[in-house]
Amino acid sequence: MGGAPPPAATIRPARAADLPGMLALYRHLNPEDPPLSPEAAAPAWAALLARATVFLAEAEEFPVASCTLVVVPSVLRGLRPYALVENVVTHAGWRRRGLGHAVLHAALAAARAEGCYKVMLATGSKEPGTLRFYETAGFAAGTKTFFEWRDLPPRHGA
Repeated sequence: MGGAPPPAATIRPARAADLPGMLALYRHLNPEDPPLSPEAAAPAWAALLARATVFLAEAEEFPVASCTLVVVPSVLRGLRPYALVENVVTHAGWRRRGLGHAVLHAALAAARAEGCYKVMLATGSKEPGTLRFYETAGFAAGTKTFFEWRDLPPRHGA
């Protein structure tokens, strides 16, 4: 993958059958994570697809960029929901070709169609290029203060 300009990528919601390709793509997001087999990941993938929409850019029959959109119902803001974007990734060989923005724009369009009053996205990156990527996709920095709590204990049976 990579090298020549990509053929037109198809942007679409992920399906259950996309899991093997998505596991390969996610290696470009968190390469330090232990590899997972599709069989081990299938229950979590099914649960994710039941609760969220994973948008992917597919080129040459492989997912090459992706992001996850979670729409959360709300009893505030006139009962309008809000949304979260997470796990934005583009295959290293396909970066700087607009595919990351394409999946983000698909997620934003879906959030707009759901009537969301805001879409939030957080990144751990301090790289100026990464921050510029999100800003040029339409996200504003500095409008909220973000806090995070991590390292939850593992669930029993996990």
